Amino acid sequence: MALAVYGAAVFYFIQPSAVARYNFLAQINEPEQQTATTSGAALPDNYNPEVSVIFVGDIMLSRGVAQKIKQHNDLHYPFLKIRDYLKSADLVFGNLETALIQGREIGSGEMVFRSAPEMAFVLKDSGFSVISLANNHTMNFGQAGLADTMLNLAEAQVAYAGAGRNSFEAYWPTFIVKNGLMFAFLAYTDNDVIPASYFATATTSGVAYMDIAKMRQAVNLAKLVADVVIVSIHSGAEYSDYPNTRQIKFAHAAIDAGADLVIGHHPHVVQSAEKYKGKYIFYSLGNFVFDQRWWKTKEGLALKVIFDKQGVKEIKPQAILIEDFSQPVIIKDGAGKNILSRLKLSF
Repeated sequence: MALAVYGAAVFYFIQPSAVARYNFLAQINEPEQQTATTSGAALPDNYNPEVSVIFVGDIMLSRGVAQKIKQHNDLHYPFLKIRDYLKSADLVFGNLETALIQGREIGSGEMVFRSAPEMAFVLKDSGFSVISLANNHTMNFGQAGLADTMLNLAEAQVAYAGAGRNSFEAYWPTFIVKNGLMFAFLAYTDNDVIPASYFATATTSGVAYMDIAKMRQAVNLAKLVADVVIVSIHSGAEYSDYPNTRQIKFAHAAIDAGADLVIGHHPHVVQSAEKYKGKYIFYSLGNFVFDQRWWKTKEGLALKVIFDKQGVKEIKPQAILIEDFSQPVIIKDGAGKNILSRLKLSF
């Protein structure tokens, strides 16, 4: 199992300017990797491991989805038809748009999202390794809601990026080592979709917003130790088929800084993608688990990306459809091809 290092804890493992990458890997590598090393087995010079990562869109576990969970008396209900696919990858990343905190039931039509803390373990059981908390719903229940969300995810051993007890944590990369490859995950939300009170500061908890200078600094830091750097952005005009200038400017800056892949969320529909300077940018994967009723919001995209030490080796896009306003399922027919065509890319 991969060991995720995130939040303040990573600070005690590494001072990037002073500690060699090899020593850092030795401290946080997977147990099976350490065993092989300490037993005297040497890796060949041409060793080039591969790691598969599935990326999905917006995950909302409140409101109508929570009602479906209650109706079926099954916390795993949203993921029953998709978890085999999720577990086919080494790592899974998504955008969680729900505070995980005890509280009242959220009614239909409300725009604040809360779900049971136990859903953190459901995410883990369904295959999720790391999620973005940098969005406009993570802090719907304030700093207490964020604190409980981070605690519940940590207890379930699901890593998170884009939020923290202060700005240092929120903007710090989340590192995960798998099969000998080190991944760095960074996540940001657009400051035009959240109030200023959601921003992490030097002394208050919150989320990371799309500050290009801070992102460049974080990507440069991550590149010192990581094989692969992934940037997630929560931005764009809702229900638009194409990215706006804010998305494009930030995504291009991330690639220019050294990111290997940019993944986007927030518009609730699949948007066009692009290949920029040899790197892929997916501006919006659409919804993954949501209760919205318009047909486009029930269609989404998952990506299985194969990485090696050179970065992205292969991308396998997969169309999904949300059934029963809560359950994503794989679709491969004409409808699936139509969803994939919105990317305006060929693979």
